[in-house]
Amino acid sequence: MDQTSNAYVNPNRTLSIVLGGGQGTRLFPLTQERSKPAVPLAGKYRLVDIPISNCINSGLKRIYLLTQFNSVSLHSHISQSFKFDNFSKGFVEILAAEQTPTSASWYEGTADAVRKNLVHLANHDFDYVLILSGDQLYRMDFRAILARHAESEADITVATIPVIRKDAAGFGIMQMDEDYRITRFVEKPKEKEVQDSLALPQDWYQKLGIESSEELFLASMGIYVFNKKTLIELLDDDSPDFGKHIIPGAIETRRVFSYVYQGYWEDIGAVRAFFDANLDLTTDKPKFDFFDMEAPIYTQARFLPASKVENAEVNQAIISDGCIINGAKINRCLVGIRSYISPGCSLDNVILMGADKFENEADLNRNSKNGRPRMGIGKNTKIEQAIIDKNARIGANCVISPEGKPENADHSLYHIRDGIVIIPKGKVIPDGTVI
Repeated sequence: MDQTSNAYVNPNRTLSIVLGGGQGTRLFPLTQERSKPAVPLAGKYRLVDIPISNCINSGLKRIYLLTQFNSVSLHSHISQSFKFDNFSKGFVEILAAEQTPTSASWYEGTADAVRKNLVHLANHDFDYVLILSGDQLYRMDFRAILARHAESEADITVATIPVIRKDAAGFGIMQMDEDYRITRFVEKPKEKEVQDSLALPQDWYQKLGIESSEELFLASMGIYVFNKKTLIELLDDDSPDFGKHIIPGAIETRRVFSYVYQGYWEDIGAVRAFFDANLDLTTDKPKFDFFDMEAPIYTQARFLPASKVENAEVNQAIISDGCIINGAKINRCLVGIRSYISPGCSLDNVILMGADKFENEADLNRNSKNGRPRMGIGKNTKIEQAIIDKNARIGANCVISPEGKPENADHSLYHIRDGIVIIPKGKVIPDGTVI
């Protein structure tokens, strides 16, 4: 059975649900003051813009976003970014965790989050529910997976992607029969014998058009399509999570199928993956292309001046709107909106997330009076292998580098995760600090 399909699914008969309520501990300290989907991405976007844009580009314009932890900035971003006209019947609506007469608890997992919002979903007429994660970087036309779901008469369809052995232990791994029906699911298999039994058979390589010679495994992407009736029935218990409980349990009793996706996809919910994926955008041919205008990524419309660069050396960098860069050396860096980089600075392999506002003359005078650096990077400061979160104030003559330090460490001024120094949001690093 080929993965392409001529079946048609009316996009107005599908509800999309983006799960954005987790604590995001793997992205700490970037999630110290914001939820994971609100973390800045690629200089001017947020993580949540990816699944929402994929929905819009697929004609799916009825979108719910489920939120819980540190959700204020996420709510603000959504309200300022995604507004449909009165005639489109589209919406991006937030469903925040709430106490009700029947439940006083917060979301206890992905399935529990959807279960507690079924009362809101019931207000719509729909046939399918598309469940999405808020911390992945990819571009997918969801009409393809919906069409395959309808044609195979599936109860559930799971989007899957081939991964190599060293990555298999981090995913739910599937096996499927010749019709793409899932016959086995193992959550994050660690034992070699179990992994051996789950390897994708070689005869599937040609069928899927895979040219790789590496041993591959079929991993769940955390993207699911449910029939409305199936979803309601499966949520009629206390199972908290789709990946760990609902999907594995449904394989024996329901028609659960795999949709094999082979484009670029990255789970960027951990610091190293987030860092690498962002810096990859600065390369000549990035794995994910924000310049693809056939399926653009949407975000908040801002009215910022063009960036100003004077007497600087810039190599392999993305410079966002509203930046001022004067006499600095920048190599393989992603520079976020409203960033200010002073003369004599050297930045190498750095994600600079920028600022939420411009500082005016009064702000700068106050900073001077209080002995506080301005937002941005001070004169003659050198930074390498680091993430500088929004509104951070890095003083003059500082050195920030993970060299000679442990892979993971915590300090009052910074954190190190996976060998990457992270300066938290709004942190003040005094002049002459060496990290």
